[in-house]
Amino acid sequence: MNVTPGAISRQVKVLENFLGIKLFRRLPGETKLTAEGQQYFERISPHIWALADATKMMIGCKGIEIVHIRAYTTLACMWLIPRLSDFAKQYPNIEIRLTTSLEAVDFESEQVDAAIRLGDGNHPGLVIDKLMVNHLVPLCTPEYAEKESLKSKEDLVGKHLLHSLARPEDWRIWIEEAGLQKEIDWYQGTKFTSSMLSYHHQGIMMAQKALFDDDLICGRLIQPFGPTVKRENFTYHLLYPSSRLRSNSFRNFQAWLKEKCAYEMRSVKN
Repeated sequence: MNVTPGAISRQVKVLENFLGIKLFRRLPGETKLTAEGQQYFERISPHIWALADATKMMIGCKGIEIVHIRAYTTLACMWLIPRLSDFAKQYPNIEIRLTTSLEAVDFESEQVDAAIRLGDGNHPGLVIDKLMVNHLVPLCTPEYAEKESLKSKEDLVGKHLLHSLARPEDWRIWIEEAGLQKEIDWYQGTKFTSSMLSYHHQGIMMAQKALFDDDLICGRLIQPFGPTVKRENFTYHLLYPSSRLRSNSFRNFQAWLKEKCAYEMRSVKN
């Protein structure tokens, strides 16, 4: 930007005087955002990104193209983000801008190219690509399984259940499939906004197996007993307006994501 740090500091002070609040705490050797500064940053940063994106589109930025993707926190952190390095190697000129939210996407008003959403795939007016099969499995840490002597499904009686608020029916569906509806109150336990939060606590969670395969492989989590319940018509889909297919960068991401999911689903079957 051809602006010195001193000039930026002066502009920050001008902004603080204009707002009448302190945006930064200036400490010896470092500068940190105040609580008000953090709140202000979170509110204005989407607009700053939008300005940057619009400028890049107008003048170009070394050939970099941006694809905006919305996903759930658990899927993003446990599955998508660890695999994005593979996409970056294949397509170094495409930048994936990933945001997370439980809310539905308004493609007309939001800067989102596609969203990964869980459900039956019924979204009129949008293109829907099915990504993976949803296998429900009970998971816990090896330490919890040993402490509670979890060896068969009957051992689940009286244990603490961990729920994801995004999928409130998962435990009920699994317990009915396991034939334990008379022995277990499926609604009891602790509720979390995402499975990613629930597996850090003591208890047993009902998880979508594909999202936690890495944890199962390395032994951070285990499936102490079955059954594995397949929810064929309730799973993850990629949603987007058909107009997005005009973009080569988006088509590359869409094809990569579908192939990555298909490959891992084949691995699960094998």
